[in-house]
Amino acid sequence: MNTPAFVTTLEDSMATPAEMAAFIAKWRVSTLKERSAAQEHFIDLCRLLGVKTPAEEDPHGEWFTFEKGAKKTGGGDGWADVWRRHCFAWEYKGKHKDLGAALRQLQQYALALENPVLLIVSDMETIEIHTNFPNTVNKTYALTLDDFADPAQFNRLKWTFLEPERLRPNKTRESVTKDAATLMGSLAQTLRQRGHDPQQVAHFMTRLLFCLFAEDIGLLPERLFGKLIDKSRRAAADFPALARSLFHAMHQGGWFGFDRIAWFNGGLFDDDHCLPLEPADLDTLHSAAVLDWSAIEPAIFGTLFERGLDPNKRSQLGAHYTDATSIHRLIEPVIRDPLLAEWATVKADMERLLSAKKPKRAQAKKALQVFLERLRTFRVLDPACGSGNFLYLALRTLKDIEHQVMLEAETLGLQRGFPTVGPEAVMGIEINPYAAELARLTVWIGEIQWMLGHGYNLNDQPILKPLNSIECRDALLNVESEATWPAANAIVGNPPFLGGGKLLRELGDAYVGAIR
Repeated sequence: MNTPAFVTTLEDSMATPAEMAAFIAKWRVSTLKERSAAQEHFIDLCRLLGVKTPAEEDPHGEWFTFEKGAKKTGGGDGWADVWRRHCFAWEYKGKHKDLGAALRQLQQYALALENPVLLIVSDMETIEIHTNFPNTVNKTYALTLDDFADPAQFNRLKWTFLEPERLRPNKTRESVTKDAATLMGSLAQTLRQRGHDPQQVAHFMTRLLFCLFAEDIGLLPERLFGKLIDKSRRAAADFPALARSLFHAMHQGGWFGFDRIAWFNGGLFDDDHCLPLEPADLDTLHSAAVLDWSAIEPAIFGTLFERGLDPNKRSQLGAHYTDATSIHRLIEPVIRDPLLAEWATVKADMERLLSAKKPKRAQAKKALQVFLERLRTFRVLDPACGSGNFLYLALRTLKDIEHQVMLEAETLGLQRGFPTVGPEAVMGIEINPYAAELARLTVWIGEIQWMLGHGYNLNDQPILKPLNSIECRDALLNVESEATWPAANAIVGNPPFLGGGKLLRELGDAYVGAIR
C-alpha cells in the first residue's frame, strides 16, 4: 500500500473531558526519558484523537510507522520517531530539551522522508507543528498541555493525521517577494529622485534588504532592525547614526547597544556609509519590515529588485520574469542529470564493495570521498548572470545533489558529513553594476536559506564569504582584446538577445565591429 486509506473522520475523534484530563495529568507529571516515553506518548495521543496507532493502521510499516529510516551514523534508530506518508515526520525530545535540535534533525532527513508537509517536534509537554509545504511561507503552531482543552488548538493536531492540507499557509513565497520588491523599489526610486548617486542607492538598499532578511532568519537578534526602524520613525534624524553603528558591527562582529552582532562582512559591510531617510521613507521601510523576509524567493527576487534599483529598468516593473521552473529546464540537463548518472554508477560500485563476502569498507568510503570532492570542485558559470537567478538555482541544485548523496551513503552505513558545496561553486559575469550587486545578495541569501532550511548551522567566520567569483565587467570584450572567462564545468544562462536591427543602435559601430 502506498497511500494512507483514511477511514477515520474528525467527527469520530472527539475525546471526552475525562479522557482529556487523564492525558494532561499523566504527561504533566511524567519524568520518563525520551526513549521510554516517546512511543507511549504517541499511542496515548492516537487514543485521545480517536485514530488508529501505526501498528493498527499499517501493520507492515509502509506508510505509518515508528522509527522510520535507517540507523543514523551519529547514533539513534531512525530518521524520525514517527512518520506518516503525505502527512508528517515527528521527532521527540526529553522534557524541556531543545526542540530546535529535533526540528533540525527532521530538516536534515526530510528528503529521505519524502518531504513531509508537516514537521512535528515534541517534548511531551509541548507539541510544535512546523509547516513544510512547498512554495509557501512556513508557519509554526505550538500546543502546550493546557492548549489541549481549546477545541481550535486541538483541532490542528487532528488535522495533522487526517487533513494536513488544512494547515497549508495561504501566503506564497512569490507574493511576499513581490510585495517586498514593490516597497523597496519605491524607496530606491525616492532616494534617487533626491539626487543621491544611483550606485550608492543600490548598495545602501542591498544592505537594508540583507538586514531585513538576517533579522527574520535569526542571524540578527530578534526584532533588532525592526526596533531600529521604529525608533527612527519617531526621530528620523537618528537613523543614519543608528544604521552606521549596526553596519559597523556587522563588518567585523561586535556590539550594537546591548546586543552581540555576528561577523557578516563578505564585502557587503566594508564601510558604514548610510543615506538619510525621511519620516515617509521610514514608514515604507517599516511596511517592508513586517513582511516575512525569511521566505523571500531568491529565484525571482533579484530580478524584481533590480527593476526597482536600476533607473533604466523602471519600465519593466510588473513585466514577466524567468520563473524557477523554466530555469530548471535548462539547468537539469547540464548539471543535475549528468551528476546523478555519475553518482548512480559510483553508488552501485559502493554497494558491490560493501556486499562482498569480506566487505571492502575502506574502498567504498574512498569512492564516496572522490565523488563528494567532484561535487565540491564543480564550477558553474553564467557569463550574463543578471541578478543571479540562474546562479542561485545552479547552487541549490549542486547542494541538493550533495545532500542526496550523503543521505544515500548513510543508508549504506557510511558516515554522513557536513555539506561542503557553497557559493564558490557558482561564477558570474555581469556588466550592469546594479545586477551584479544583487547577484551576490541572491547567492548569499540562497545559501543561508538552504543551510538553515536543511537543519545545518552556518559557518560564521564570517557568515558572508566574499563573492569575487561574481564579476562586474563585460563578458565579451576588454579594452583592447577579447574578455576571458574562468574555467567551468558547466555554462548556463539566458543572455540578453538583440536582433540584428537593434545591435548597432544599442551597442554602437565600434563595439559591434570588435565582436564580429
